[in-house]
Amino acid sequence: MLHDDDVHALVEARHPDPFAVLGMHAEADGALCVRALLPRAVEVAVHDTRTGARVARLARRHPAGLFEGPIPRRRRPFDYRLQVAWDDGSATRLADPYRIGPLIGELDLHYLGEGSHLRPFEVLGAHPATLGEGVYAVDGVRFAVWAPDAARVAVVGDFNGWDARRHPMRARGGAGIWELFVPHAIQGDRYKYAIRARDGAELPLKCDPYARAAQVRPETASAVPEPLPPARALPAGRAEANARRAPLAIYEVHAGSWRRHPDGRFHGWDELAAALPAYVADLGFTHVELLPVTEHPFDGSWGYQTLGLYAPTARFGDAAGLRRFVDACHAHGLGVLLDWVPAHFPGDAHGLARFDGSALYEYADPREGLHRDWDTLIYNFGRREVVNFLVGSALYWVERMGADGLRVDAVASMLYRDYSRDEGQWVPNVHGGRENLEAIALLRRVNEVLGAECPGAITLAEESTAFPGVSAPTWSGGLGFHYKWNMGWMHDTLAYMREDPVHRRWHHDRMRFGLVYAFSENFVLPLSHDEVVHGKGSILARMPGDDWQRFANLRAYYGFMWGHPGKKLLFMGQEWGQRGEWNHDVELPWAELADDRHAGVQRLVRDLNRAYRELPALHRLDGEAAGFEWLVADDEDESVYAWLRRDDCGGMAVVVANFTPVPRHGWRLGVPAGPGVWREAVNTDSAHYGGSNLGNGGAVGVQPRPSHGHAQSVELTLPPLATLILVPG
Repeated sequence: MLHDDDVHALVEARHPDPFAVLGMHAEADGALCVRALLPRAVEVAVHDTRTGARVARLARRHPAGLFEGPIPRRRRPFDYRLQVAWDDGSATRLADPYRIGPLIGELDLHYLGEGSHLRPFEVLGAHPATLGEGVYAVDGVRFAVWAPDAARVAVVGDFNGWDARRHPMRARGGAGIWELFVPHAIQGDRYKYAIRARDGAELPLKCDPYARAAQVRPETASAVPEPLPPARALPAGRAEANARRAPLAIYEVHAGSWRRHPDGRFHGWDELAAALPAYVADLGFTHVELLPVTEHPFDGSWGYQTLGLYAPTARFGDAAGLRRFVDACHAHGLGVLLDWVPAHFPGDAHGLARFDGSALYEYADPREGLHRDWDTLIYNFGRREVVNFLVGSALYWVERMGADGLRVDAVASMLYRDYSRDEGQWVPNVHGGRENLEAIALLRRVNEVLGAECPGAITLAEESTAFPGVSAPTWSGGLGFHYKWNMGWMHDTLAYMREDPVHRRWHHDRMRFGLVYAFSENFVLPLSHDEVVHGKGSILARMPGDDWQRFANLRAYYGFMWGHPGKKLLFMGQEWGQRGEWNHDVELPWAELADDRHAGVQRLVRDLNRAYRELPALHRLDGEAAGFEWLVADDEDESVYAWLRRDDCGGMAVVVANFTPVPRHGWRLGVPAGPGVWREAVNTDSAHYGGSNLGNGGAVGVQPRPSHGHAQSVELTLPPLATLILVPG
C-alpha cells in the first residue's frame, strides 16, 4: 500500500514524482500492483490489452479518486488498460500514461539544455502521436514544457476536466523539461499547464510557449494542433524574386481589417486567399507582408504584443489555412513576408511572464526586462534556452509555413540597452557600453540559421538608428539582414510633403538627404501602418492644398518614391489614397474607389509597379551608388529634383519631380549621350490618374545643347505637382 504521505501529495496535486508511485510497479516481493488517480471515478478495473480480459479490480484508497490494488498471479509487467466507471454513469477504457516510459531522447535533452536545438518545436509543445503497434497502439498527445524552477507541472485540459490532479508530468533532470503522454487526447483539445512554483505558490494556468494553435480571443487556452507539417522549400523562382537586385514592391496588410464581413467577423485564410493575392498581383506588387499573425490577446496591438510565437492566430483559422494562403500568394507570383516580434511580449498572467514562478523568459531586472514605451517585457537574450525559443520560432514560420521571409519588428529597441531610458535606468553591457550584445548575437544567429536552413528566404529589419551593418553579412561584422527599413527617408520626405509648396524651397534638403546614405544599407522605403495611425492621419491627409492639390501631391510623392533608390513598401488603403486614418476595427473604405480621384491613384500605383518591375534601371542597383546620378539636386527655388537611374547592362531612366503647383515650360535637363528620344514611361499628372494631363506628348527629342554636365539635353514641360519617369525610346 502507498504511504499516506504519497497519497496526500497526489490528491493535493503536489507530488514531486508521480511516475514513482502511479502506474504499474513491482513490490518488494515481486508482485505487481497498479495505482491510478482518477477523480470522479467510482470503479476501476485492470484489463490485459492483449487478451482484453479483466485481471484485477482496484480498491479506492482515497475519496478524491486514488485507486490501487495488486495484480494476482502476475510477476512480469504487461500492457494494460483501465476500465473506468464514472460518477455520471458513463464508462471508458483508458490507457495509463504512467506506464509509459520517458519520451524525449537524451540527445534532444542535451541540445535543449545547451540551447542549441535547431528545431525545439519538434520536441516541446503538444504533438499528436501514436505509441505502440497493433492491439497495443494508443493514440494521444505528447506534451513537453520547459519550466526549470517549477516544483510540479501538470497538463490540464478538455481531456481531464481541467483537473491538475489527473496528469502531473515527469521532470527530466537538469534540462528543466517536463513531459507527459496523455492517451486519448485529440487534435483541437484545449489545454494549459498548472504550475506550482518552487516556493509552493500555485501560478495562474499558463498557455504553452510552444503551442502551435490556440483559442480565439478573449479565451486564452492553447489547443492541440495538427501533426507538425513537413519542411517546405520555397517554390522555384522565389529565391531570385527575393534577391537584392530583384524588384521588391511590398503590400503591407493587416489581415483583420483588409476585408470584414458585414457583421464584423474576420475573413478566414481561405477567404483571404480567394481575394487578396489576385488583387495585390493585379496592382503589380511583388510581395505581401502581413502584420503579425502570431497569436495575441488584444486586437488593438495589431499583433505586435504576441504571446504565441509558434501559433497562427485563431482569428483567421488554423496553420493549414495559413499555408494555403501562402500557396495562393505563390501561385500569383507573390512572396509572403511575416512580421515577427522577438523584441518584447505582454505580461498577461496566462503567458510567459514569470512562467514557472521565476523570471524565466524575461530579464529579472526591470532596467533590462521592462519596455517602458509599451509596458511589455523583454526577452532575456542572454539565456540560451530563450535564444533557442526565438531562433526556433523564426525557423518555424519560414520552414514549416512556407513564408519567403520575416520582417523583424522593433530591432532598434533590441540593439540598445538604453533604448527609451533615462540615465540610471539601464544596465550597461559587460564592457560598460550601451549595446545589447546578447540581442545582437541573437539577431545574427537568426539570420545565419535561416540562411543555412531556408535558402532564398530573406529578413528585413525595422531599425531606426544608424547602427552600422544591419544589412551586411554576419561574416563581415554585420547583423545579417537582407534589407533594412529606411525610417529616416520616410520621416524626412513626409515632413517635406506636409509643407505648403510655397515654403518647400526652405526644406529642399529633406528630399535629397536620404541620398547621402542611400547605399550604406540595402534599404526598403516604407510607408507603413505606423504612418497612418495615432492621429497622424492618412498619407493623403498629410498633403497640403485643396483637394486637387492633395491628390496631385500624393501622386507626385509616389512617383518620387518609386523612382528613388530602395525597395518599396505601401500599407493597404494607401494604394488609392485612403482619406481617413486606418481603423483596425473595420475593413478598409473600399467605397472610396467609386471616386475617380482615388481610382486614379490606384491606377498610378499599378503603373508605377509595372515600370519598376519592367525597367531594370529602377531596381537592379537599388543598393549601389553606381546606379544613381544626380542631374538636378539644388533647384530650391523651383522645388524640382532630377536624377538618373542605371542598371548594370546599360539601361537608364530619368526621374524628374516638380513639387510646386506651377507648370514649367521649356525646362532644360542634361541627359547622357546615346538615345535620341526619351519617352514618358510615367507621368503622374496624366488624366488617367486624375491629373491635368500636362506633359510632353509622350516623348521628347534630345538636343545637342550641353546642360547639367552632359553634352546633350532635353527641353521638358514639367506638369504641376508631378513626377515624370523618362526612358530611352
